[in-house]
Amino acid sequence: METVTISQITAFLRKLPTEKLAEVYDFVMFLSERANSPVTIQEEGELYAIDTMLASEDVLRRDWDTPEEDAAWAHL
Repeated sequence: METVTISQITAFLRKLPTEKLAEVYDFVMFLSERANSPVTIQEEGELYAIDTMLASEDVLRRDWDTPEEDAAWAHL
């Protein structure tokens, strides 16, 4: 694995559009929380799916929780 420095990460972050910074923040928080909580594997792949779902929930909510989406799905 390549060594990455904080200054390299910062340089890339400065180039990102503002709306992408929230996604980066969500991902960093997910990694931080996952690193601090012990994981017990009950069945192969089961916890990974849950982790992925929880990590993507806030990011997806920004796209899905809009008046346009509500209108598109109102007939269901």
